[in-house]
Amino acid sequence: MILLLISFVAGILTILAPCTLPLLPVIVGSSVTTVDGKKPGMRKAFVIAGSLGASIILFTLFLKVSTLFIQVPASTWSIVSGVIILIFGIVTLFPKVWEKIPFIAKLNRKSNTVLATGYKKQSFWGDVIIGASLGPVFSTCSPTYFIILATVLPQSLALGVTYLFAYAIGLVGILLVVAYFGQKFANKLGGISDSSGKFKKVLGIIFIIIGILVLTGVDKKLEKKLLESGFGDVSKLEQKLLRLNDKTEDTGEVKPAPELVKPSGFVNTDGKAITLAELKGDKVILLDVWTYSCINCQRTIPYLNAWYDKYKEYGFEIVGVHTPEFAFERLQENVEQEVEKFGIKYPVVLDNDYATWNAYGNQYWPRKYLINVDGNIVYDHIGEGDYAETEREIQKALVELNQRKGNTVVIPTDIVNPNVATPERSKVKSPEVYFGAGRNQLLANGTSQKTGVQDFVVPDMQSLRTNALYLGGKWNVGFESATSESAGKITFKYDAKNVYMVARSENAGGIPVTIKRDGVVIKTITVQADSLYTLIEGSDYGTHILEIEVPAAGFEIFTFTFG
Repeated sequence: MILLLISFVAGILTILAPCTLPLLPVIVGSSVTTVDGKKPGMRKAFVIAGSLGASIILFTLFLKVSTLFIQVPASTWSIVSGVIILIFGIVTLFPKVWEKIPFIAKLNRKSNTVLATGYKKQSFWGDVIIGASLGPVFSTCSPTYFIILATVLPQSLALGVTYLFAYAIGLVGILLVVAYFGQKFANKLGGISDSSGKFKKVLGIIFIIIGILVLTGVDKKLEKKLLESGFGDVSKLEQKLLRLNDKTEDTGEVKPAPELVKPSGFVNTDGKAITLAELKGDKVILLDVWTYSCINCQRTIPYLNAWYDKYKEYGFEIVGVHTPEFAFERLQENVEQEVEKFGIKYPVVLDNDYATWNAYGNQYWPRKYLINVDGNIVYDHIGEGDYAETEREIQKALVELNQRKGNTVVIPTDIVNPNVATPERSKVKSPEVYFGAGRNQLLANGTSQKTGVQDFVVPDMQSLRTNALYLGGKWNVGFESATSESAGKITFKYDAKNVYMVARSENAGGIPVTIKRDGVVIKTITVQADSLYTLIEGSDYGTHILEIEVPAAGFEIFTFTFG
């Protein structure tokens, strides 16, 4: 429920984002346009803002359910919005032009007089078109929106739509507030009722300028400069709010553990389905939510294996819930190979539909839920670390289990230590980097959120920005990943110690890629299977330049992570 409130607040905060600020004159200007010399009421504002909110919801649902929409580059929606804004600007600046358009002339026949008048005066349907055209543009301005799109909707359509409505209501509400005060200001100016007056001409010019900015993508460049200057970066505030939603670690509250929901498959169970119900009352269960290409998850596995070997004879069971981040992690054969590679002996349940993830209200990989003899969650831990604390909680739960069962065993009290290096998170200053158009907001030398084949040129090293992604050569950018169309290059200036990537190769024999740090060749690795690859294992935390030289087409990369 916290995310519901955050979605509503995120809608309000979107109004302050650099990508929406240039569009506010369209909202305010349209809402103060008069009809037949009458002062504008809030009706127009309600229609425009309501249409914008509705279009965000519909656009998002189309994007998720239709492969046709997924293949349409995000820039196309900007073009559509820009054209519509430009047309309305021209009509506002030159109202007589509207009457000369052949289509409108046909509408002016007696049978369509009312409809034609509505278009001419930019009444109801004009307001609907303006609002609806801005939906796809506004929807790309919020981290919370992307959480809903990428995480919540795959788990639950009903929950995702609920959060989308909350986001849209927050956005529409603040737009109405802005429109209301905009109207108050415009009314004091006077002269807004004159269809050829200065106010409407200025408004028309503003529409035309904004339409051109959106059409040419200059608005995105301005947005980047504003963000780099530190102005209007409301995404940082949203990220803090989202972290509040994730702060649900051990609070001392005892709550029943939900059952596994709609499993997509099972590993290490001899092909049999398992449930928590059959284990409750007889076992202490550690439910581990993970995905195999996640480095944070991988570093916890040695501890899980050690705990399983040490405590299984005392009634301890681990159930791995594998919830995939990327499409290739949905394949059971891939999961089985990784389970074998990591030496995992406990059962693993495939949660491809995010059903169990959603039932637990989870937002993180990895996450551990400790379930006691009564089937209640008695300990909850997000991420890496705190292994000694987690093990002590396991020991306490096992003591309780064996006392209830009347067993006279002594639970070991020593703490395992597989000596897995855990990064100092405070020193890792680079975030996870995505290459797919769905989340490639750090792409610096191309159009973010644009799918399709693009040509990229890496700038000189002196002009590289920290935590900005640069591609070189020809790349086919998909929703989740980017694939080389020829020899190419990846450059990233990071601030951390270690670097990892999730990648694969379309070539049967794999593709050897050369890894450089600060201009020095570190190694060459052959990328073949869908997996996580270690690129840099540094000795210090600091700022370095990573370069990956790709010799051929067919190299597909999903993400960078840092440690």
